[in-house]
Amino acid sequence: MTTITPYLSFKDNTREVMEFYQSVLGGTLDLVHFRDFPDLPHDPGDDDLIMHAHLHTDDGIELQASDTPSATDYAAPAGVALSLEGDDAASLTRQWNALADGGDVQMPLGPAPWGGMFGMVTDRFGVAWYVTIDTSAG
Repeated sequence: MTTITPYLSFKDNTREVMEFYQSVLGGTLDLVHFRDFPDLPHDPGDDDLIMHAHLHTDDGIELQASDTPSATDYAAPAGVALSLEGDDAASLTRQWNALADGGDVQMPLGPAPWGGMFGMVTDRFGVAWYVTIDTSAG
């Protein structure tokens, strides 16, 4: 079996971002710092940065991220959106509201022409999200 897991890069704030996503999505967050691998070549000033973060939720969501080391050029996330989909309207609406808080809403969460509910937001960390709620079961 092959899977695709989003892997995001941030500049010096991966811990804050991933702790926020954990508060929104739930689950378990594992964090590994550059200092945890002293034999891996890196700038000592990067010791406290996150080399690898992995969020895994009971719903099966997998999200990974890392800080960009000082020796590497940083590029903000662009051109990709993360999509949350499901039929749990209460959970998805709560997640939408959390992602939209301090973010930029491109399309408010509301009725979609194809059915259900849909919204588009770029969260406060510059990551685009699409939220789709299937209301056909209700």
